[in-house]
Amino acid sequence: MPDMLVQLLKLPPIEPLISEMRENGVIIRRAMAHEISRVREFVEKTFSVAWADEIMVAYSNKPVSLFIAIRDGEVIGFAAYETTRRGFFGPTGVAPTERGKYIGKALLLASLWGLREMGYVYGIIGGAGPIDFYAKHCGATVIPESEPGIYADPLKKPTAPT
Repeated sequence: MPDMLVQLLKLPPIEPLISEMRENGVIIRRAMAHEISRVREFVEKTFSVAWADEIMVAYSNKPVSLFIAIRDGEVIGFAAYETTRRGFFGPTGVAPTERGKYIGKALLLASLWGLREMGYVYGIIGGAGPIDFYAKHCGATVIPESEPGIYADPLKKPTAPT
């Protein structure tokens, strides 16, 4: 999966989307330290141990660089930034039963605004899976020749380009 570049100065406003989420029963906010176990458990069970490990870095950043989505007191989504590398967005995920409700978009934009507030002008989406989603919601573009990127296995011998 390639990396993608986002122009953070061209982000759409986040507040209307956060308000709309709230009206639909979903709270989007920064994670707090007392929720580490609950959030980690959600990420590990729903996605992977590697992602659960990766988001732990977000709790040591000030402010915490992890946004969560909550419905009825339960974590249903997350998005991290500035965890694996500086200026990088991800990992991120939404519970399968909650997809298609703009929760992922809200988490993405909240995180990208977080990068912008840190002073970045550009952000990188590392190992972007849903390329069309990122292009549509934040204008991200694929970075040429960015595969395998930072998530490459450092012990694997690189192959020659074809």
